[in-house]
Amino acid sequence: MKKTENKAKSSAPEHFNLMIIGAGPSGLSAAVRAAEHEMSYVLLESELAPASTVRSYLRGKFVMAEPRGLPLRSPLPFTASLREKVLETWENAIEAHHLNVRYGAKVVDIKRRDHVLEVTLAEGTKLTADHVVLAIGVQGNLRKLEIPGGDLPQIQYQLDDPQAYQDETIVVIGGGDSAVENALALTGRNQIIILNRAEDFSNCKESNIHQLMDARKRGALDWLLETRPKLIEANTKGEFPITLFANTPNGVERIPCHRVIARLGALPARPQLEAFGVAFPTPDPAALPSLTSEYESSVPGLYIIGALAGYPLIKQGINQGYEVVEYILGNPVEPADTALLREKFASFCSDRGVDDVLQKIKKSVPLLAMLNTLQLRELVLESNILLPAAGDIIFARNDYSTTFFFIVEGELDVLIDADETSDATLKAGQFFGEMALVSGRRRPGTVVARTPCVLIETPRRTMQKLINSVPSMRRVLNEVAIKSAVQICIGLSLSEEDLNDLAQHAVLKSYAAGEELFHEGDEADGLYLIQSGSVTVSHMLGGREVVLFYVAAGHYVGEMSLVSGDPRYATVRAAVATDAVMIDAARMRDIIARSPEIRSELDARYLKHLQDQEKRQQVESTLQAGGVTADSATPSSLISFLIQQGVGEATDVLLIDESLCVRCNHCEDACAETHGGTTRLDRDTGPIYANIRVPTSCRHCEHPHCMKDCPPDAIHRAPHGEVYIDDSCIGCGNCQQNCPYDVIQMAVIQDQPQRSLWQMLLGIQPKVLPKADGAKVAVKCDMCKDIPEGPVCVRACPVGAALRVNPEALLSYAGGTASEIVLQDNIAHKD
Repeated sequence: MKKTENKAKSSAPEHFNLMIIGAGPSGLSAAVRAAEHEMSYVLLESELAPASTVRSYLRGKFVMAEPRGLPLRSPLPFTASLREKVLETWENAIEAHHLNVRYGAKVVDIKRRDHVLEVTLAEGTKLTADHVVLAIGVQGNLRKLEIPGGDLPQIQYQLDDPQAYQDETIVVIGGGDSAVENALALTGRNQIIILNRAEDFSNCKESNIHQLMDARKRGALDWLLETRPKLIEANTKGEFPITLFANTPNGVERIPCHRVIARLGALPARPQLEAFGVAFPTPDPAALPSLTSEYESSVPGLYIIGALAGYPLIKQGINQGYEVVEYILGNPVEPADTALLREKFASFCSDRGVDDVLQKIKKSVPLLAMLNTLQLRELVLESNILLPAAGDIIFARNDYSTTFFFIVEGELDVLIDADETSDATLKAGQFFGEMALVSGRRRPGTVVARTPCVLIETPRRTMQKLINSVPSMRRVLNEVAIKSAVQICIGLSLSEEDLNDLAQHAVLKSYAAGEELFHEGDEADGLYLIQSGSVTVSHMLGGREVVLFYVAAGHYVGEMSLVSGDPRYATVRAAVATDAVMIDAARMRDIIARSPEIRSELDARYLKHLQDQEKRQQVESTLQAGGVTADSATPSSLISFLIQQGVGEATDVLLIDESLCVRCNHCEDACAETHGGTTRLDRDTGPIYANIRVPTSCRHCEHPHCMKDCPPDAIHRAPHGEVYIDDSCIGCGNCQQNCPYDVIQMAVIQDQPQRSLWQMLLGIQPKVLPKADGAKVAVKCDMCKDIPEGPVCVRACPVGAALRVNPEALLSYAGGTASEIVLQDNIAHKD
């Protein structure tokens, strides 16, 4: 009996006050701080050396110390330097502090046993601790391409030595820092193409974005945005061993290449953490664990820091390693950004601490409860706190602002129609602005404060970054955007029950440019609400496909077959990359049967379509009777031409009627003399069809290509939709390269000490321009946004040949006024 007791005593697990799992920057920082406090601790690392993630970086990679404004608190040294130098510094720190590190110690289980945590290692050894800090990172389980050909030998998911590759065409897939850094390291010796599914590189460090822009400016690499790989095929002949096919906004792109490097991040560590007993706030597989402000999980005594907790940056992780030890010892620590947040909250809850205010915001706004503490702090720092009084307008219908709003306190009215009657009420905890965020088009309604409010106004770029990194938030916003689209497109007469039912069962579909939503002759499958982008509607007439009209975001298509019960009358195609909400035909027919108001609206639209169809057939017949062939200019072919010129994604277009134009060039002269000596349009260039020219001038796109990747954030959208470049432009040329319509030029802004002739003729006061220093900057049409009378190019035209219109009006012009022009012109030529 005595021997058994001795044996049991000798086999008791080794115990520590603190156990740190993972010897990356977070874990090393915690271990150094624990050593300074002379705690009983151990640092467990599954690999045979510390900092395995940093060690896997490219050789010679420069490791950033981001965020730059965040002070470093830990005694673990870290400054921005080469990978090798960082590793050497940390290895020296391990020796200097005599850290108690055990390498090759892989943890497979953590369980709460009585008052301690029991940790099991892969070889079966058990250890116990009062407190355990998980700092293991997320790079152990890399995400793979799940497409045909994703397992070919030319596909790799890590880049160790960029010097090993030379004279190759390499496709790098990913829009994060890892992908960008790999692409940059491969430039100079290879041709590099980056595929990024996002519309920009907003998830990257600012320094990486600058390097990326410089590399593209030099021609060292290129990229495709909003692009996803579709499949990869092996080639048996030719120079390139594989060909990658990718879905782009303009259709499928074929890219022959030597290899593909996919940097897609890591799979969520949720299953492992749940096995340890850690709780999560939502069922989302990619959700972050529920943690207190002191990093403690739902398992008492188990703390999670670093990338595993949603803090991927090295400096963040090092600070957390320091802070978590202080929290465990009961020492108060104020986060580094507290002073900035305190200033932000100065006019709101100034009598409460920063943590209390953040908790209030989380409790008040369920959507923000999806964010971890650091994400919420970052969002607030990048946002504005608004305190509107009752009656204040937050934004007006048809405004072009794209910020997003969270309601912390108060109530607001939503006015969809122009009758100033409230159509809906928004209360604390809700949010608004999702339609403009998704579509990039004008605000569909006016929002007015009903009571004094507290709002958080967040920039679109910040929201896009959150949507990309928090899938649960993306899903909620999609659901609300679908509901808003249903409400705006179908009408406000729906009951809340019907509205929720339609929104819940609606399907969000994405279409590449040119892809069909449905085909003429198909059975009706539902009603399509255009959420973003635009579509064309075409019909077979006289043996050829005739484009009937164009439908922009905020409208719907497919109602004719639902009303008539007949097969689809027309084919609907995406004019540009388009998202549409599809409501099932059976549900829609049920709603039509039960709602006289909706039935009446759809009947009226159906009747109008029939009348418009009859008018078009008369015009087409008249043209053909005049001897115009199927290939000649017709209203429908003119619409097709305009869509091909990018009108589908425009919000404003300059149009010149060549049958009226006398080539006086007054439009260009007036533009130049009112804009620093450089004209923003080229009358003689740009495609022409049926006497209608679309000259080289900005389209003010709904999702401006030029705004993407502007380092100084110098490109903005004015309240009335004008896209303009401010005085902070640094002349990098990224906007010029990103514009698909070649309407941006690099030019020197000239001093204008005296009022020009055109300024006097048009009654324009001279604009104070920034001092000309000889440096070229980006210039483009700004629609004369600061001139109340409107665009000078239009006003200077002596014969009325120049028009500036939005796409809906333009395509109406093409189908109406232009019909007469085309008809008269073609028949006149026949006579």
